[in-house]
Amino acid sequence: MGQGTEPRRGQAYDGELGAAVARAQQGDEAAFAVAYRFVQPGLLGYLRGLVGDDAEDVASDAWLEIARDLGRFRGDGAGFRGWTATIARHRALDHLRRQRVRPRPSALEQDVLELPGPQSTHDQALEALSTEHALELVRGLPPDQAEAVLLRVVVGLDGPAAARVLGKRPGAVRTAAHRGLKRLAGQLGAEKSVTDEAPRTLGEST
Repeated sequence: MGQGTEPRRGQAYDGELGAAVARAQQGDEAAFAVAYRFVQPGLLGYLRGLVGDDAEDVASDAWLEIARDLGRFRGDGAGFRGWTATIARHRALDHLRRQRVRPRPSALEQDVLELPGPQSTHDQALEALSTEHALELVRGLPPDQAEAVLLRVVVGLDGPAAARVLGKRPGAVRTAAHRGLKRLAGQLGAEKSVTDEAPRTLGEST
């Protein structure tokens, strides 16, 4: 299913996605299906990080709204991914409200810490994020970090686009994503060393 699709590759197809969206807005149903195939994997990964097993249902609701409001969308392929992520996020938050499990906002975005972190650590986390297990780890991050990582890596949005979806400053989202990826890389590294030594389950590690 994944067929080696890496999250960051989303941007490579933005030209084709933009063209498909433009045709879909003219009433071309096949083009809408093409746009759906480009966007759905990342959107579903994002929603899994927000609502877990209910992601498919929330995605269905989001696509109904996307199809209904398609004529109002203005922008290119990258813009379409940001627009669909915003709609999916609203549907996810509605879903969580109904369940009374609203994510609590974190004060993390106020932090202005320098975040060195070697590039290899960052890449290690990016590579692993295509797995189901990594999505579970992402859900364990503070909410602002989890969303920033999901939007940047899984949906493939750039910093300003992710910031628009979240209604935050780009610097805050960049910081949250970097901290989240660093933390994930640390967890993934700790798990690897534990499983290399002995087959026991990993406890909470920070």
